[in-house]
Amino acid sequence: MNTKLLGSALIVSGTALGAGMLAIPMVLAQFGLAYGSLLMAFIWFGTTYAALLLLEATIKSDGGIGLNSIARKLLGRSGQWLSNSLLYALLICLLMAYILGAADLLAQLLSSVGLTLSQVESQVMFTLAAGAIVTCGTGVIDKLNRVLFMVMILCLVLTLGALLPQFSFTALQQVSNHDHFSLIETSSVLFTSFGFMVVIPSLVTYNNEATDKQLRNMIILGSIIPLVCYLCWLFAVVGSLPAQQLKQFTNVSELMSVFQQQTPWIGNVLSLFTGLALLTSFFGVAMALFHQNSDALGSNRTLIYVVTFILPLLGAIGAADKFLSVLAYAGIILVLLAVGMPLIMVIKARRAEIMSQRYRAEGGTSMLIFSLLFGVFLITSQLM
Repeated sequence: MNTKLLGSALIVSGTALGAGMLAIPMVLAQFGLAYGSLLMAFIWFGTTYAALLLLEATIKSDGGIGLNSIARKLLGRSGQWLSNSLLYALLICLLMAYILGAADLLAQLLSSVGLTLSQVESQVMFTLAAGAIVTCGTGVIDKLNRVLFMVMILCLVLTLGALLPQFSFTALQQVSNHDHFSLIETSSVLFTSFGFMVVIPSLVTYNNEATDKQLRNMIILGSIIPLVCYLCWLFAVVGSLPAQQLKQFTNVSELMSVFQQQTPWIGNVLSLFTGLALLTSFFGVAMALFHQNSDALGSNRTLIYVVTFILPLLGAIGAADKFLSVLAYAGIILVLLAVGMPLIMVIKARRAEIMSQRYRAEGGTSMLIFSLLFGVFLITSQLM
């Protein structure tokens, strides 16, 4: 795999790795390492296969930098309208969330060096600066993301090393919650933690000289990296804290404060990791939305920039208090978009035998049925 494909795999990983990195042990640790790991592996497998279906649809539609062109070629105008509606609803919601989170971290960082910015000023500064990077193209995002991702991995290694003295293999067997229905309810958190599918059309275009097999391996590698990070982090948390304490956590900040009491500097490392995770996720989602708008709106870069960045910024400024409650429904939108739409597009392409000699996701009809059932499972778990 060449450096360009490796960088693209890291964009996939960086888009997936976000706040879920800290949230996963908080919601899974109480159910024990075995059940938590099995559920995470199941969600990873289902989301990765859905991503491979989207790769097949992207290739068989003869490319396209956004889902707009892919859906139009495979599903017609009605499918194009539906996929665009779902994609815009999801990406704009996510960008608003990332702007709110990243701007808050930016304000804290500047405050530590004596510069004071209001919430709105920090949101505007972050959006304009990060948006300017995205408009420079996928190549710039690729190179910057490689550096940011390496720093994130370093932060993770430092954190795991700091937890090692408190680690106990006996603690890995602890289970404080035996309610399996509650375990299934955590599927929505896990699914959104592997939500990288939106960048696939952009990366296929970016790697237009790559073979179908190389693109497939790029996606699989990009999805395996966050899985390994999540499992290592879950392993470390379960092995370092008692079961009853894990069950009492109600938010991520409580988990971080406990680790900070044990090792004072670990809070700064985790804050750095969180900030970089938000930034890499922002770049991936913003790149997908920018290319989607380029695909739909043509070559007017000023209009594309306004629609991609200014509208989410205005939403973040004007509806921050209401927006956070809406995020709970973003998971259902993601299921319909990331699992449902690729499944429908692939079925349509295979029946019409469109470019049948090109890439075909493994598993045949049985795996298509699995993907359908996987989507039903995810929606059911979010409605429980």
